[in-house]
Amino acid sequence: MEMEGNWTLLTSFVLVGFTEDPLLQIFFFVLFLISYTLTLTGNLGLMTLIYMDSRLHTPMYFFVGSLSFLDIWYSSVYTPRILSDCVSKNKVISLAGCAAQFFFSAGLAYSECFLLAVMAYDRYVAICKPLLYATAMPKKLCIQMVIGSFVAGFANAVMHTGNTFRLRFCGSNIINHYFCDAPPLVKMACDDTQVYELILATVIGCNVLATTMLILGSYVGIVAAIVRIHSAAGRHKAFSTCSAHLLSVSLFYGSILFMYSRPSSQHTPNWDKANALFYTVLNPLVNPLIYSLRNKDVKDAFKKVLGRVIVTK
Repeated sequence: MEMEGNWTLLTSFVLVGFTEDPLLQIFFFVLFLISYTLTLTGNLGLMTLIYMDSRLHTPMYFFVGSLSFLDIWYSSVYTPRILSDCVSKNKVISLAGCAAQFFFSAGLAYSECFLLAVMAYDRYVAICKPLLYATAMPKKLCIQMVIGSFVAGFANAVMHTGNTFRLRFCGSNIINHYFCDAPPLVKMACDDTQVYELILATVIGCNVLATTMLILGSYVGIVAAIVRIHSAAGRHKAFSTCSAHLLSVSLFYGSILFMYSRPSSQHTPNWDKANALFYTVLNPLVNPLIYSLRNKDVKDAFKKVLGRVIVTK
């Protein structure tokens, strides 16, 4: 801690996590260890399938693989720290460590927003302009769009992190959360946070609005195209290619908007932790399932790879 005037400024924090009960900590350790193992296995498995099967070498699956890559790193920002805190009595995180976790958390969250918007545009081109799909979505453009999503995401994270950690923190250093997030940090600020909250709302609002408008615009075009399809089988096939993306968008955007669209006075620790689990732990876990369980191409690729393994043995 450092003294500044009448304030004692904080240079480290203590993350409370989910519980201080030793037995419950063991339960949460096992639960999150299983969750993290399944997340890594599912996303790495999906990336491997896409790489190994030439039928999956399309823009759609390139973006799905990029999302799996992002989700591996996204879950890795939170879960290893949760596991460590469940078995360690030392739950201290330095101010620099808190800022680093905050930066990567924000960067990957913003990147996922942009990547999901790019994936919506890809579905729009595939359904509304199928004859031009190959020329409209060349490999070089797909790579540029993914890189652009990460660049835009981390550029916003620089602003988000700089805006947050220009605040001075004082008083109790206990963060009633399992990671360094904006709502609990704002409550610890010594400074007036009105300007901070205005900038935060503007940055998040502009990014979410821009990506949401692109997603909604893409799906308006998709729905209009599906309505014009005469056969029920054709409409079902067109809709099934979008259903996984729609579910992924709903889970991610729903939890993010619920968390950050409310004023800080309405945030309670238990609700914040429960809501944050959706986009920090649950979303990376279920995304591989969403994009594979009802996807015939992925299931066929899995059977093909499994057949190769059995024949080799």
